[in-house]
Amino acid sequence: MHLDVLDLRNFYYRTQLGRVAQRAIREQVVALWPDVKGQTVAGYGFAVPLLRPYLDQARRVIGLMPGPQGVMPWPAGGDNVSVLCEETAWPIDTGMVDRLVLLHGLETSDSATALLDECWRVLGPGGRALFIVPNRSGLWSRSDKTPFGFGRPYSMSQLEAQLRKHNFAAERQQSALFAPPSTQRFWLRTAPMWERFGLRVSSVVAGGVLMLEVSKQVHAPQRPGLAATVRRPMRVLDALPAPTPNAEPA
Repeated sequence: MHLDVLDLRNFYYRTQLGRVAQRAIREQVVALWPDVKGQTVAGYGFAVPLLRPYLDQARRVIGLMPGPQGVMPWPAGGDNVSVLCEETAWPIDTGMVDRLVLLHGLETSDSATALLDECWRVLGPGGRALFIVPNRSGLWSRSDKTPFGFGRPYSMSQLEAQLRKHNFAAERQQSALFAPPSTQRFWLRTAPMWERFGLRVSSVVAGGVLMLEVSKQVHAPQRPGLAATVRRPMRVLDALPAPTPNAEPA
């Protein structure tokens, strides 16, 4: 079940904890994709807080928001790039997207299989997708005070296995949100320090969200005929004379 767009907006834009989470995740997204000049960047779910750095350099930015969640105009003060869409039928041509980000989209979906098929469809050759989901072992998925406490949390192996079934190849993985989901002033002020520390010891300390970058894996088309050719065929019959047709009727 998707969260309401008003609840998501209020968390990310009107609470200090939400702004801390937004900044921590967005910094990792930009570190993975520092240059998207001339590319089409799309976000599904409530990924628009992560897309702002790309508004000036990408060829096109699209914010896709599912119908059960609702939509809001974004960015504030600029030309709107967000659109309300069906969860499994996006108003985007096949192969149009170069970079795709999912935040609060996969773990709350009632049709995860169809959603991943739609992600596959819109990605172009060489396209990359970044799936951001609550970490099953993290603190953020255990608190319903943030959007990461709703939906199905994942482990990295679970997320990778599900994406592999849809012909996505895992490229890079990352974590974020190492500070606890607390509104106390100490944790909010020291959140950047905890992020830097967590990135260095992420194999030991569990972050609140998992980030898995995948690429679109396209299989080579099958041609009719033999599947393989023999590079060094045996020449055992080369010494025999060539057969001649029998002129006399049998």
